[in-house]
Amino acid sequence: MKLIIHGGFFSESSTNQETKKAKQDALASIVTLGHEYLKTHTALETVVYTVALLEDNELFNAGIGSQIQSDGKVRLSAALMDGKTEKFSGVINVEDVKNPIQIAQNLLTYDDRVLSDDGAQQFARTNGFEYFDPITPQRQSEYEAKLNQKNNKGTVGCVALDADGNLAAATSTGGKGFEIPCRVSDSATVAGNYANQYAGISCTGVGEDIVSGALAAKIVTRVTDGFSLKEASDKSFAELKAFDGFAGVVGISAAGEVYHCDSHAYMVWASFDVNLQVFS
Repeated sequence: MKLIIHGGFFSESSTNQETKKAKQDALASIVTLGHEYLKTHTALETVVYTVALLEDNELFNAGIGSQIQSDGKVRLSAALMDGKTEKFSGVINVEDVKNPIQIAQNLLTYDDRVLSDDGAQQFARTNGFEYFDPITPQRQSEYEAKLNQKNNKGTVGCVALDADGNLAAATSTGGKGFEIPCRVSDSATVAGNYANQYAGISCTGVGEDIVSGALAAKIVTRVTDGFSLKEASDKSFAELKAFDGFAGVVGISAAGEVYHCDSHAYMVWASFDVNLQVFS
């Protein structure tokens, strides 16, 4: 049983050491809780549980505390993929909800599994997800001062390998801040979140770069074709250099390889394999 998570990027130039320590502690706690949960649950259930914990933490740009778009609204996107069934579900730019990853989980049993905007919100209400305002006072003040233009590369995600050898990946984002309203990120696409029976990948970084590189699906496809997870990731990241792509990934293969990498310093992450590990 293995688990790895990410919480976007950390820039020492724009974030103080107190925040860095807080993120280290939060990721350590969340990945530990997720690994304990994995002992009695499937990979699919675990990635939803773990990403919801990340969404509920104001330190990360997903769920509570998400970035605000240029029109003053928060729109959330999240996706889920079950490596066992190879089914993908997601919501794009859904408003006034607390945990978009849980809405994605509900959609997994439907024929129409990716919903956007008003349709996603109506589905959420119909299925018991109540109104929730994810804007925090800090995000509001940042929006008013246009400060979060300097901190726009945050997403959260999780990949899990369960006791039965099944993989799943989940990713959630609050966007990049001050984007054109309803801009679509990578998080609810197969470029940003992908899993099959061979590997699972969750991405963070600049959504447009990740989509241009078809990153998550490309890495998983290469593992499926016989690459190790490290080889597949490193080759795919080398291809991002053609357009200076900004991205980070966490992943697990069916062989039990746990790997993370980024194109720019540096992604915040934590994993629980035999032992707990946290970015330094």
